[in-house]
Amino acid sequence: MNKPNVYVTRSIPEPGLKLISESTNMVLHEGDLPPSRQELLSNTKDVDGILCMLTDKIDDELIANAKNLKVISSLSVGYDHIDIAAATKRGIYVSHTPDVLTDSVADLVFGLILSTARRIVESDQLIRNKKWTLPWSPTFMLGSEVYGKTLGILGLGRIGKEVALRASGFKMNLLYYDIVRLPESVEKELSVTYVDVNTLFKESDFLSIHLSLNKNTINFVDSDKLSMMKKSSILINTSRGPVVNESDLVDALKSKRIRSAGLDVFSTEPLNLDNPLISLSDIVLMPHLSSATLETRSKMSELAANNLLLVLQGKKPITIVNPDVVNSVS
Repeated sequence: MNKPNVYVTRSIPEPGLKLISESTNMVLHEGDLPPSRQELLSNTKDVDGILCMLTDKIDDELIANAKNLKVISSLSVGYDHIDIAAATKRGIYVSHTPDVLTDSVADLVFGLILSTARRIVESDQLIRNKKWTLPWSPTFMLGSEVYGKTLGILGLGRIGKEVALRASGFKMNLLYYDIVRLPESVEKELSVTYVDVNTLFKESDFLSIHLSLNKNTINFVDSDKLSMMKKSSILINTSRGPVVNESDLVDALKSKRIRSAGLDVFSTEPLNLDNPLISLSDIVLMPHLSSATLETRSKMSELAANNLLLVLQGKKPITIVNPDVVNSVS
């Protein structure tokens, strides 16, 4: 029996790569940079499956060009880089890797909260740049406390809930807004209070964003919402860059309408070298590392591989994006 043909758009951690290589005729784009558009089109023309990343544009053109395609497995939680309607129309399963990165992202949220509140990165740079010239001083490099403050969670899904659980250790007052309110029993269990979106922005000392990216959430956090925040407040974003209007955020930070921000995602990645965020010293910037632990990336790799292989075996993937798809394999 002939093995299915699979294209993997980037080297991924074990055990995922091993699983795929043992069961398929795998073509791997090696290296850290994504394949070019032409390479992506050329290498997917005759494949049965694609394992892709968030940076790979799997659009209608590519899907129509891949005549034998049965499954698109993305090593990511988000899937806005894939034309879901085009895939579903052609009976192609789309899968992603939620859940397995929940804890690592929630951990990083608190890393950003503590780093921005206590000016950890700023302090480290001060010493490395040989600018620490004062001995201990009662007014030097003052930050803000986290314990007992109000944390607003914008989007209380899997990751938002884990952030809420971690915040309980800091005795934080927890507010949240989501388009779907949680059952009262879950709110009680998490010690969270539902508020409207304007109240969330007005009352939060720290506001952590956990929204998926879609047509309704692009630029959701704009100048109007930022202007509602306290001048002492800190914005944290580990979801998707375009959820925040970056120009409006820069204006809010420069004019001190809000105090600081901790950002792991951006509208354009990598950041352009002339991006004004880079020139701001009192914020924390990270290069999209929220799931970047060995444990999490290995789990993502394994799940993405298993999703891919299950469909090629005529079965449903574990974590499916388009459950209404007509499975052309079964």
